Amino acid sequence: MTEPIIYELGAPGRCAARLPDLDVPRAELPPAPLLRDDLNLPEVTEGDLMRHYVHLSQMNHGVDVGFYPLGSCTMKYNPKINEDMARLPGLVETHPYQPEETVQGNLRLMYELQEALKAITGFTAVSLQPAAGAHGELAGVLMIRNYHQSRGDTQRTLMLIPDSAHGTNPATTAMAGFEMVELKSDNRGNVDLDDLRAHLSDRVAGMMLTNPNTLGLFDENILEITRLVHEAGGLMYGDGANMNALLGITKPAETGFDVMHLNLHKTFSTPHGGGGPGSGPVGASPALAEFVPGPIVYAEEALIAEDEVDAENGNGNNAADSPSEYHRGTWYSLRMPPQSIGRLKSFYGHFGVMVRAYTYIRMLGAAGLLEVTEAAVLNANYLQVILKEVYPLSYDRTCMHEFVLRGEVEEAPDIRALDISKRLIDYGMHPPTNYFPLIVPEALMIEPTETESKRTLDAFVDAMTKIAEEARTNPELLHEAPHKAPVTRLDEVRAARNLILRWQPDGE
Repeated sequence: MTEPIIYELGAPGRCAARLPDLDVPRAELPPAPLLRDDLNLPEVTEGDLMRHYVHLSQMNHGVDVGFYPLGSCTMKYNPKINEDMARLPGLVETHPYQPEETVQGNLRLMYELQEALKAITGFTAVSLQPAAGAHGELAGVLMIRNYHQSRGDTQRTLMLIPDSAHGTNPATTAMAGFEMVELKSDNRGNVDLDDLRAHLSDRVAGMMLTNPNTLGLFDENILEITRLVHEAGGLMYGDGANMNALLGITKPAETGFDVMHLNLHKTFSTPHGGGGPGSGPVGASPALAEFVPGPIVYAEEALIAEDEVDAENGNGNNAADSPSEYHRGTWYSLRMPPQSIGRLKSFYGHFGVMVRAYTYIRMLGAAGLLEVTEAAVLNANYLQVILKEVYPLSYDRTCMHEFVLRGEVEEAPDIRALDISKRLIDYGMHPPTNYFPLIVPEALMIEPTETESKRTLDAFVDAMTKIAEEARTNPELLHEAPHKAPVTRLDEVRAARNLILRWQPDGE
C-alpha cells in the first residue's frame, strides 16, 4: 500500500502549530497583485506532520543507517558530541554582526581551528571562509592568479590538470580565467612525468593535483612533480578532498604544495550530502599567505578590561562602559590579509561546521588523527585485496583510503557498474561512486573510511561476491535492481533532462 502524502492527510480546520500573539508591530503586506489567495497548503495535525517527515527520513540511506562507501566523499560516522558542541547556546545563539568584544569565544575557536589546520597541513596561513570544497578550490586558484598578476606575470594563462582529477578542477580553471591543459596518467596511476615536462613553459600558472589521487593512489613522484612546476615558475594547488589518507602521516606543504583546500565536512567529520552543510578552508604557503580570502582571525596581546573577561571566555557579555581594572590577555579580531583576494561569501564561513571540526580535532588529538588515517588506509586495502579477486583492478598497488574497481563480471558481459550498484541497495548498503574517475572503465570507487568495523567490511565483501555470482546466473536480477528500495530503477537520463522540482496533484 502506498503511503499517503501529506496533501492527502490534510483536512480543513486541522492545525499542527499555533503562532503566539504578535509582540512586534504588524508589518504591511505586499501589494495585492503580489499576493495569492488560492495557495493550496495542507492542513494537518502535529502528529500527522511528524509522522510524515519521520517516514520520509526512514526512506533515506545515511551514515547513521548503514554502510556508505561513496568514494572521494569520506562518508564517515560523525560523533554526536560534535552536534552537542555546535548547539551550545553561547555558540549557536551569536550573530556575525555582533561587536567583536561580545564574541571573543567564537573568534578564539576559529583562531585555534586555523592554528590546528596549519599544524596538520604545514601551511603558513589558513582562511576558514570558503563554504565548501569547490569554493575553497576556486579560492586557491584565484590566489594563484592574483599572485602572478601582482608580479606582472600576466602571460601565465595555463593550468595543468591530470586526467584523474575531480570534475570541479576544470570548471574552477575556467571560472578563474585560465585555460586547462590535461595531463596523462602513467601505467601505475601517477602523473606521467614525460607528459608534464612536455607542457611546462613560462605560460604555466600552476598545476592542480589531488594526492592521493582519485584512484586512491599516492603519487610516487610527488616531489619531482612539485619541483618541475616550481622551476617553471608555476605554483602547486592541492585538492584536499582526500586528506583522510594523510593525517599525521605527511603534511601537504612539505611535499611542495603552495595552496590547498580542506573539506571539514569530510575529513573532519561533519555530516554532508544533499547539498550541505560544507566548509572548505584554504591553507597557503609563505608565497601565498597574504592572498588568502578574508577576513581571518588574528590574535594579539592586549590590555583587556576586567568586565570583558566573560566576553573573552565566550560568554557573550557586553563590556562595561567604565571598567575599573585591566589585565593582559589575548584579543581576537577579524582582519583582511594584506593582499587578500577578498571576501568570497557573506560573513566568515560556516561557523557550525567549524565548531564540529574543532571538536573532532580536540577530541582526537594528534595521536587520534594519525589513527584515523591508519585505520582508513587499512580498511581500504583489506577490501581491495579481497575484492580484486572478484572484480578487475586497473592499478594493482597498495592504495590509500580508497580504491577503484571495474564494475565488470567475467561471463556476464551485459553487466555494468550501474547494475552492480543498484543491486547493492537491496543488500542495505549505499553504492560506491560510479563512473569516476573517467580513466577507469565502469569505475566503482570505494571508500570504507576508518569508522567501519571488520564485520561491516566482511558483509560488504559478501554482498559484492554474491552480486558477481548473480550477474552470471541471473543477470536480469541486476538489470531490474533495486527491488527492495522505496523507488525502483529510474530512467536517470530522462530524469536529468525533464526535471520535476515540485509535487503536483494528479491531473495537473
